[in-house]
Amino acid sequence: MKVKRSEMWRAAVLLLLTGCVCASVPEEPADRAVPSDGYCSWITRAQPHGAGGRREGFTEFRLRVEGDPEHYQPGSTYRVSLYATNPAYFRGFTLIALKEGYNGDQEEDYAGNFQIIDEEDTQFMTNCPPAVTESTPRRRTRIQVFWTAPPSGSGCVLLKASIVQRKIISFQDEGSLTKRMCEREPLYGETTDKPLLDCCACGTAKYRVTFYGNWSEKLHPKDYPRRANHWSALIGASHSKNYILWEYGGYASDGVKQVAELGSPVKMEEEIRQKGDEVLTVIKMKAQWPAWQPLNVRAAPSAEFSVDRTRHLMSFLTMLGPSPDWNVGLSSEDLCTRECGWVQKVVQDLIPWDAGTDSGVTYESPNKPTTPQEKIRPLTSLDHPQGPFYDPEGGAITPVARVVIERIARKGEQCNIVPDNVDDIVADIAQEEKEEDDTPETCIYSNWSPWSACSSSTCEKGKRMRQRMLKAQLDLSVPCPHTQDFEPCMGPGCSDEDASTCMMSEWITWSPCSMSCGAGVRSRERYVKQFPDDGFACIHPTEETEPCTVNEDCSPSSCLVTEWGEWDACSATCGLGMKRRERMVKMPPSDGSICGAEVVEVEKCMMPECHTIPCLLSPWSDWSDCSVTCGKGTRMRQRILKSPAELGECNEELEQMEKCMLPECPMDCVMSEWSEWSECSKSCGKGHLIRTRMITLEPQFGGDPCPETTQRKTCKIKKCNQGGINSDERKRRKEDRKKRRNKQGREESADELAGCKMKPWSAWTDCTKLCGGGIQERLMTAKKRYKNAQLTSCKDRKEIRACNVHPC
Repeated sequence: MKVKRSEMWRAAVLLLLTGCVCASVPEEPADRAVPSDGYCSWITRAQPHGAGGRREGFTEFRLRVEGDPEHYQPGSTYRVSLYATNPAYFRGFTLIALKEGYNGDQEEDYAGNFQIIDEEDTQFMTNCPPAVTESTPRRRTRIQVFWTAPPSGSGCVLLKASIVQRKIISFQDEGSLTKRMCEREPLYGETTDKPLLDCCACGTAKYRVTFYGNWSEKLHPKDYPRRANHWSALIGASHSKNYILWEYGGYASDGVKQVAELGSPVKMEEEIRQKGDEVLTVIKMKAQWPAWQPLNVRAAPSAEFSVDRTRHLMSFLTMLGPSPDWNVGLSSEDLCTRECGWVQKVVQDLIPWDAGTDSGVTYESPNKPTTPQEKIRPLTSLDHPQGPFYDPEGGAITPVARVVIERIARKGEQCNIVPDNVDDIVADIAQEEKEEDDTPETCIYSNWSPWSACSSSTCEKGKRMRQRMLKAQLDLSVPCPHTQDFEPCMGPGCSDEDASTCMMSEWITWSPCSMSCGAGVRSRERYVKQFPDDGFACIHPTEETEPCTVNEDCSPSSCLVTEWGEWDACSATCGLGMKRRERMVKMPPSDGSICGAEVVEVEKCMMPECHTIPCLLSPWSDWSDCSVTCGKGTRMRQRILKSPAELGECNEELEQMEKCMLPECPMDCVMSEWSEWSECSKSCGKGHLIRTRMITLEPQFGGDPCPETTQRKTCKIKKCNQGGINSDERKRRKEDRKKRRNKQGREESADELAGCKMKPWSAWTDCTKLCGGGIQERLMTAKKRYKNAQLTSCKDRKEIRACNVHPC
């Protein structure tokens, strides 16, 4: 059996990786050419062969993680690229993620998981499942995969790549083909870390905080509340280390509880303002209805605040609504640096946390106070199967918001150890220019509105506008300036400063011209540097082409032809046939001679044998919708027989069916039938009767809850005597008991006459409940049946009565 070219290439690559130099490539599949010792350690021990050997320090190839982070967030996913700079290229590669300090001998040595983006380019290695390699050996300049970081506690990770090019294997332990990333310090510890050092910065700094909510149905589809989703009003402050608004591992104050459960900032603001000199600025933003909209429809809310040497921490919180007590926020974010300066920018993705005051598990759970109150903690994907963030594999929760804190000004003399850079100087100058306001004191205005969306949706320049209202003009002789303000802008993705939109890389250099002589085409590419925060795809082009000309004065005896066209369909529907393809002469030889290049190419083609496989079938249709709206169902697809009937009977299946699974169906509570009413609880006066029923099936998957299990009603037998029982009463009761005994004797005699003799009543069974109303039973069975007894005349008897009717 012949081996495919890709399998032969794989075998050759693996032989090179393992250090085996052979004269020819064996005819065995690649997965048999790998030694069995170790797990995947043969990759890390691979020695380069060929004329070039190991080449350290070269820069033609580079392994890059998008954004060039030095740390990874456990459970987060990153885009990893392996590319060559022009004119270099590579034919094969291997990509692994190894825990630092490990040799790769065991499965546990590898960190995280790769995900394939393009199956035509990449695949997992057969003999080493954690590794990614090429699908087919061909010239390429770039590949991309996703890598999901390992769980917390995995330490530092080395992403390593090997390159195969012209029989040279380059595998670097350090340099451009190795990327080292260490675990980021936990964002959500048991308690909020308090600053250990006092702030040594001088002067003050002013910041703008912007809140980007990406809690949307697209990113968090499970049980998403379409009608009432919103972010509550945001409340926070810049404060000293002596005051903590809230912290992980602590207990929610009354103000935090009101924000967490009701979305009301009133109590929280009151608590903040009571702290006096411990607080420098109160931070407030309006609520957002709905929770998410594109930024060209509604600008992200923002607020400004200041910090100084003693009040250099910033905290805030906002409610995820509706929810039991779920919020997002920052706690004691330190904006003072160790170099006695002020942080330039903080970008933080936020996951929801639980305030510990309500025990609901879904967005719209009914109010259920947590008693006693629990500590504040982050939500996890394993909290409750009915929770909207539940993941049975315990993966990381996709962030629901992002907060960006940017320094916009500094005031007073600064004493930072590190000298100012260009960004520091430009930011301060821009703020000084902004603060120059020539508005007359006699003109009283409202605050400026947020900037509108840009009038241009492309990278052409447009305008955006903001407005304010003239509230009062104290001196009519002094004119008041305009109430509208305009500034230039461009569409989404055109500015590197717009971190919430699609950002593209610079164009990669042009490829070589497609023709070596005369007119041809060339192309260039670019890639997405940053995807939009709202989850939408980028619409900007990633490839461009343009005409090119090489050596216009081509040889007089040469001719230029186009590329080959596509092959025509095979001339036969079954058996052996022919197919052809053509190309055209673009430029004949200038000397008038005949073009010697072939313009028609013909080759054989083999269709299914006519006598064995007469079937001509259409492609399969798409799978139908699942046959049910919840639970287990089926779906099907079909295809049509297109071959003529005279070719014979076709045995191929025309219909396929498979199982499909949708979310479980809601199951309502199921109750037993009501028991008989019990005897009256009093022998005289007012009493009560009781009957009960049992829960036979608890509600599941959001089904209707269970109704009551006990019912009571009053009963009144006779009026009780106020004093003791007289002799007449005792006499009357004695006669009643005698009548009942006689009646029972007659019934038993009747039973015997009917053909059976009964055993005495059994003892009462144990009560089914300890409180709240249960049931007891007792039985009377037939002791002896006579020959003349009929089936219906001699039956077992059962009595039921209520028990433990006192409330629980």
